[in-house]
Amino acid sequence: MLYHGGMSDEDSLLEFPCAFPIKAMGRCDSGFEARALAIVRRHVPDFDVAAMRTVASRQGNYLSVTFTIQARSREQLDNLYRELSACEELLMVL
Repeated sequence: MLYHGGMSDEDSLLEFPCAFPIKAMGRCDSGFEARALAIVRRHVPDFDVAAMRTVASRQGNYLSVTFTIQARSREQLDNLYRELSACEELLMVL
């Protein structure tokens, strides 16, 4: 995982606010894309779907969705990653 939670904003190499990409992967038929978007919008209410990119796997069985959010704090990222990781429809979050 590229992101390591539990750090304070002062310990982070990120400067907030900043554009931060989050990639979620799941099965095409699981409805994970809509579920992941709902989770992202809970943590980033002003998220614009124009900042969302979806790519299907070669066989069409899986989707990769990248949400580029405007992150405001380390705590926001921690909470978002925690909720996305707990979602059963998502296979992986990076």
